[in-house]
Amino acid sequence: MSALSAHHSPGVTIRPATTLDAAAIAEIYNREVLGSTATFDLVPRSLDDQRTWLAARSGAFTAIVAVDGSSGDVVGFASLSPYKERPAYRTTVEDSVYVHRDHGRRGIGRLLLERLLTVARESGFHAVIARIEATGTASIALHRACGFELVGIEREVGRKFNRWLDVAVMHHLL
Repeated sequence: MSALSAHHSPGVTIRPATTLDAAAIAEIYNREVLGSTATFDLVPRSLDDQRTWLAARSGAFTAIVAVDGSSGDVVGFASLSPYKERPAYRTTVEDSVYVHRDHGRRGIGRLLLERLLTVARESGFHAVIARIEATGTASIALHRACGFELVGIEREVGRKFNRWLDVAVMHHLL
């Protein structure tokens, strides 16, 4: 089974995201935009913005979703994005993982991140970078559990909710 085909775990299926998932992904993401520092975005995404984002996530720079087996609802998503524009960075990607707050602590984040690492490896990438707001202990623990190492802290590089934010930089070689 290729990394992009549907994968089933107890109660959750991981599959490639489609434009039909845009509303559910936007709901999960916008909740974090408005209520947390998990993303440094300050403005929620419109449905059209989310569709555009999804359209750019094809091929190696994929997006995947976690679907609850009992409800059929999208309960999380993850994606790979280019790390930097310069050509020498083309074998490095950055990951993003978001789980609906009502579905935390079910192992969904780990399922998504493990699948994303498989996709990255099969796509020929060499390194995956995670940039996590430094007080995001659950996200840092998730990445550690999947083999990431903390390589540094960027001090006060973001500002949200009227406070300075640090970013923990984590790294995983495939």
